[in-house]
Amino acid sequence: MRTVTVVGASLAGLHAARGLRDQGYDGRLVIVGEERHRPYDRPPLSKEFLTATGEPDSGLGKLALTDPEDEAELDAEWLLGVRADRLDPASGAVGLADGRTLRTDGVVIATGAAPRTLRATALPGVHTLRTLDDARRLRAELRAGAARVVVIGAGFIGAEVASSCAALGLDVTVVEAAPLPLVPQLGERMAQACAALHAAHGVSLLCGTGVATLRGTDRVTGVELADGRVLPADVVVVGVGVRPVTGWLEGSGLALDDGVLCDEGCATALPGVVAVGDVARLARPGTGGTVRAEHWTSAAEQGAVAARNLLAGATVEPFGALPYFWSDQYGARIQFAGRREPGDTVRIEEGNPDGGADVAGGFLAVYERDAIPTAVLAVNRPKPFTRLRRELARGPRLAAR
Repeated sequence: MRTVTVVGASLAGLHAARGLRDQGYDGRLVIVGEERHRPYDRPPLSKEFLTATGEPDSGLGKLALTDPEDEAELDAEWLLGVRADRLDPASGAVGLADGRTLRTDGVVIATGAAPRTLRATALPGVHTLRTLDDARRLRAELRAGAARVVVIGAGFIGAEVASSCAALGLDVTVVEAAPLPLVPQLGERMAQACAALHAAHGVSLLCGTGVATLRGTDRVTGVELADGRVLPADVVVVGVGVRPVTGWLEGSGLALDDGVLCDEGCATALPGVVAVGDVARLARPGTGGTVRAEHWTSAAEQGAVAARNLLAGATVEPFGALPYFWSDQYGARIQFAGRREPGDTVRIEEGNPDGGADVAGGFLAVYERDAIPTAVLAVNRPKPFTRLRRELARGPRLAAR
């Protein structure tokens, strides 16, 4: 391959680019990014970046995923602040929104995901949080006299933003349409335990009701719930999930279904095209199913696998890393590894997850199926969690279902 184009200057795109160079690719390497920024770390945006003191950009260096030495070794052409708007595999071209066309032999799709929104999201005072610029705007408003914050959605982003707003001394309410947050990932008992962190830190969690509309004319003043209640708000943060950025790939011949459909090695059905990170939906061997992971570790680890398979021209290595994610909320570190499925039982190794407000004291739980561990969850138990995560990665595996 003379030219490889990575579409997405993200964590996943960066690791794919590094993977190409690490595996000996010495041709032209182009990295296209819709944002004007070099790759940066997103997890701190909902936490340290919002709560940090000092000038807004004083901590930007800590977010950077590259430095001048890294970039020199990567030897890539950076096309930033421009969006890819089409892929034409037949002619080997990636089209850009500014009218340019890149001729390329290989493509890494790493366009990630964009936040889902609600009606009236454009109202001043209403925010989503995905990018550095999103975080800058939210941080500025939280420091401009806001007293009451409503967070819509109690997933990881919503919970982390609520935690940061509480740390800033604001009055915070979290609205979640489901009966409990994080039930699909954690199961009911463990989801209840993690949800207790909100109450333990003075944050109101309202579950089982949706949002009817946002109130306000010149800027948001409140959130009207489906049950008729109105929550006053100076700032609203919408965290109701994301959608993979695949619109630019329509008409390319790629199979799209809530992501770019790939085999188990990140390769698509089109020669010379792979996908990584939040946008990639990988086959799960033996199940007939697919999975799209929206986690930092998956985005970081898929790059090397995708690069190897792209250079080989076929899938010679599957992506088999154990799923892992973490979240920092209210001073507690929540960690999860493995694949929990409905019906798995939970065994408590340490601590008391049913202690309500005392849950921040920490606990360690192991999920099992047919007496075989399938996943592990920890709150403030990093060392034993790491040990169990390693055991899970090398232990006996269940037959795929």
